[in-house]
Amino acid sequence: MRRSHGSERSDAGAAGRRPGNLPLELDAFVGRSAELARLAEALDTARLVTVTGPGGVGKSRLAAHAAARLRPRDGVWLVELAALRDPDLVGYAVLEALGLTDHTGRPPREILLEHLAERRLLLVLDGFEHLVDACAPLVGELLRRSAGLRVLAAGRRPLSVDGERVLPLAPLGGREAAELFEERAAAGTPGLTLHDGDRADVEEICRRLDGVPLAVELAAGRLRTLSPAQLLARLDDRFRLLTGGGRDALPRHQALRTAIGWSHELCTPQERLLWARLSVFAGQFDLEAVEYVCGGGGLHPDNILDVLDELLAQSVVTREETPAGVRYRMLDTIGAYGADWLDALGDGDRLRRRHRDWYMGLATWGELDWFSPRQHEVAARVEAELPNLRRALEHCLEEPDGGHLGQYLAGTLWFYWVGCGRLSEGRHWLERSVDLETAHERSRLKALWVLGYVAVLQGDTVPAFAALHECRERAERSGNAAALAYAEHRTGCLALVTDDMPRAEMLLRSALARYHRIGELNSNVLMGQVELAMARAFQGDLPAAVRLCEEVRRVCERHGERWALTYAQYVLAYAAWTEGDLAGARRLLTGCLDISHDFHDLLGTVLVVELLALVTVAEGDAEEAAVLQGSASRMWPAVGLPLFGSAHYNAPHELCETTARERLGDERYEECVRVGARLGRQAAVGRALGHTRRRAPGAPLVPRCVPAPPDARQPAASPTHKGGEATG
Repeated sequence: MRRSHGSERSDAGAAGRRPGNLPLELDAFVGRSAELARLAEALDTARLVTVTGPGGVGKSRLAAHAAARLRPRDGVWLVELAALRDPDLVGYAVLEALGLTDHTGRPPREILLEHLAERRLLLVLDGFEHLVDACAPLVGELLRRSAGLRVLAAGRRPLSVDGERVLPLAPLGGREAAELFEERAAAGTPGLTLHDGDRADVEEICRRLDGVPLAVELAAGRLRTLSPAQLLARLDDRFRLLTGGGRDALPRHQALRTAIGWSHELCTPQERLLWARLSVFAGQFDLEAVEYVCGGGGLHPDNILDVLDELLAQSVVTREETPAGVRYRMLDTIGAYGADWLDALGDGDRLRRRHRDWYMGLATWGELDWFSPRQHEVAARVEAELPNLRRALEHCLEEPDGGHLGQYLAGTLWFYWVGCGRLSEGRHWLERSVDLETAHERSRLKALWVLGYVAVLQGDTVPAFAALHECRERAERSGNAAALAYAEHRTGCLALVTDDMPRAEMLLRSALARYHRIGELNSNVLMGQVELAMARAFQGDLPAAVRLCEEVRRVCERHGERWALTYAQYVLAYAAWTEGDLAGARRLLTGCLDISHDFHDLLGTVLVVELLALVTVAEGDAEEAAVLQGSASRMWPAVGLPLFGSAHYNAPHELCETTARERLGDERYEECVRVGARLGRQAAVGRALGHTRRRAPGAPLVPRCVPAPPDARQPAASPTHKGGEATG
């Protein structure tokens, strides 16, 4: 059975933050007052509005500026699709933009429909034209079934969905184009002063460029080195060179290509070469990647920073500050121009291979550094590189001889699919990769055990067993000891989540012994030990579970590992609760919650909130315990069957509920649960951590008391990795 939907990475109602992900504008928005008024009126009367026009005319900027003026209750959310190539990933891109953690096997459309059912928000869909066949039916269904949703789309063509209102965007008029030119010129060249004598040249430049904003901005960037008169003279040359039989039917298309081509011609040979080579990147990229991918063959790596700096100065490349550090980006239109030149040079295939190799190396680094103090850095880096990793995966899986590389890359990214809430997308790539027959058994085996692992976490037991069984048989035939250990480990996880504890213990012990023999030590191995602790606890041997988890904690602290540490501490917190050490249990659990929430580990988060509710009721605050149980009830559908339908997991929950009901009465208990169920995940986590803790409305304060230690036979609520990052 497949599990339920994803849930929020961030809470739209978080105090002090405007909901949504729309970036702040970094430079002045010039003109377009009439267009903004028409767009505002359209958004008042239609639920789907599409701004159309050619590349560079300012569709994206207008849509973003108009959206920033709106204040829907649940925010404005930008979905950027220009860098996406695979139509099957459109739903995942929307989930990603909305900040939804995807732990389950349900289709993205189902998750989105459930998430949007009671929300009022604006979705800004940008750069969709090459994916219109995938976008149109998705948008249509979301609008039909989500009454509070509005969509503002920006692309080169309409979506052609019922109810769509289309607003074609024309280039800027002469006065506004000149104003934009002067504003961008002044911003790019501090101290620049345009004299009255320059005005005529500026107006003529803008007229020749047909008022296309991107063309105007590119031209304005040239005032670092040219006067308006010089710029106009060179622009005239470009027009004479580029007019003729190849001229587009639409003059503004030619104006844009002319402006980009003219800017390209003004670049040095090295700048042109780097421009072309940068076109292989998707979305953002960093300097290290540029130096590796683009260096050589007439462009020495030591010179790349200087050349890149010149492209930045000319507005060919933009610079962005991100959680992963300084990164760069090319506008899609400029990148497409560079891609044409790259193919004309006959160098496209080589550069795409270098791009693939760099991101395979990045994934390998991430897998190794996941077991280190740099886990958070790894998560941020891979999150930032997802568009490029997708492009590398596409390249691997589409190349005739690249299947084994796709299997390797999809398998190596297990730590991201599992550790950062990307199970569904990971399964997409893993299934595509194992469908390919290759002669490289090692890569296939890795993809198989990771596919089985992901399917276990999604609760999809039949495909999980099939993948793990195939992996084990192939590993035995080929003598691959590591793949055999991983297949056995994940089969043990499968037994654990299906409540076959003796078999789970046998398989997990065998897998751990295999890991020891081959010298394997990483986060997977530590989670195997935590899972063995679970199996022992579920069979009544809590002291053995504690010993196993104490050992895991020592190894984690020695290596700086935090992900597996949260699950070891979770079991230890349960043990502290059984001994009446409520302060110790709360301290361990709040530490777990900080880390799980930081990694977007929804399973780890909800398990900790459940156990914190039990600790809270033991402390005497039955109202707050009920609120926490209510908040957990909202999270569980995003993980799967609440508490996995397991008597072992459910026992602490039932004990908490029984105690709270006895103290509060049924009516008051249910009222507090409803309060918790209205909390988004960010608010729920903040409350559980004590950041925004408050009594349920109208709730009297309840004296705190510490109960006697519970029955030692009470099963431990150890973690099972059945959804996000946790293993099981």
